[in-house]
Amino acid sequence: MTTVVTRGLSPVRQVLPNGAVVLVQETAFSPAVTISASFRAGSLYEPDDLTGLAWLLGRVIDRGTATRSADTIAEALDDRGVALRVSTNRHVLTVSCTCLSEDFPDMLALMADIIREPVFPPDQIEKRRAETISLIRQDQDNPAIRASESLQSLLYGPAHPYGRPAKGSVETIERVTREQLVTFHTRRFAPGSLTLLIVGDVSATRALDHVAAAFEGWTAPDPVDRPVPPVAPAASRRDTRITMTGKSQTDIAYGFTTINRLDPRYYGYSVMNNILGQFGLGGRLAENIRERQGMAYYAFSAFDPSLGPGPLVIRAGVDPANVDRAIAAIDAEVGALGREGPTDREVAETRQFLIGSVPRMLENNQSIATFLHTAEFFGLGLDLDRRLPALLNAVTMDDVRAAAADVLRPERASLAIAGPSARPDAD
Repeated sequence: MTTVVTRGLSPVRQVLPNGAVVLVQETAFSPAVTISASFRAGSLYEPDDLTGLAWLLGRVIDRGTATRSADTIAEALDDRGVALRVSTNRHVLTVSCTCLSEDFPDMLALMADIIREPVFPPDQIEKRRAETISLIRQDQDNPAIRASESLQSLLYGPAHPYGRPAKGSVETIERVTREQLVTFHTRRFAPGSLTLLIVGDVSATRALDHVAAAFEGWTAPDPVDRPVPPVAPAASRRDTRITMTGKSQTDIAYGFTTINRLDPRYYGYSVMNNILGQFGLGGRLAENIRERQGMAYYAFSAFDPSLGPGPLVIRAGVDPANVDRAIAAIDAEVGALGREGPTDREVAETRQFLIGSVPRMLENNQSIATFLHTAEFFGLGLDLDRRLPALLNAVTMDDVRAAAADVLRPERASLAIAGPSARPDAD
């Protein structure tokens, strides 16, 4: 067992009268403040026939408001050396920045204006539409992305929100209208959908005073939630092979659907995944495929549970001549861990590694904001950082064995391969 003593975070949480949730964590890393505003406006909430709508909205939301032009916004950011970041995933769209403490009031007011009053100028929509289409075409020419997106479609089906590309397709992005962007923003960007994180060199009292001023008078109906559609686990092996001429590397994406983040088995699965493909330089997968056999440029696994059943994905990049050998090696490692479970040493060392990683998850203002947002989004408790070592320490050998036996079955794996030749003898 490993014991980590930590003072822990002490965020102040306040729900505004309009329903917005504000979390403030004062830190002393530097005279800077991170502001992060997340809305439940990710790809889950797009119309099923308009994939990429949330992504495109994220590209144009900062291109002008009712009182500021795109140039005015850009100048205000540039004058203070601030970069505004917009990210979109399955569930949330996040607008964030890090600024000097002295610029916090102005940057908060600017962000509030951007998220409350975007006007989506037609010329800016067309500019960002063209950029997004260019990015989609670049993705289509990238074996790693093609394999990854094809695997998601295999695991969830192309009609499931988790099975669709975040950026949408060229066809859907070309169809998005300004009116659809305005409607999506109106429906999803409401106070009841907002979680605002403020982390840095600012007191909670001062931060909350400025938040109250920035969001004064903003009211809107709460967005209608959309549950994640159920997913049936695969009953048999499925694969797809994408030939991409002119590429020097083949990328393999191999995986399973698993559990949601609130499943009580989560920590057992997390330890299992680290043993498989993350611990040290890449767990069992990298030790076998990359280190011992020298077949892969990279090999790892990733476990990504969310509101719905998240994927456990194995990724490897190999020489086209080694595709079948690499898949056989992945099957061997997956099958062995699923049948036999881990060793006592693997469980102990992985548990110690994960507990030791907790402080590294809280090294700067941005990582603290991300951690606190996750805790708030899933209702995990704002003392999660203090409880996490005990939660990991409580994971038993039986927990990890059960997780491995439940999911690691090569005969039920889904597999996507993209590269110059899916097999050595392919055309």
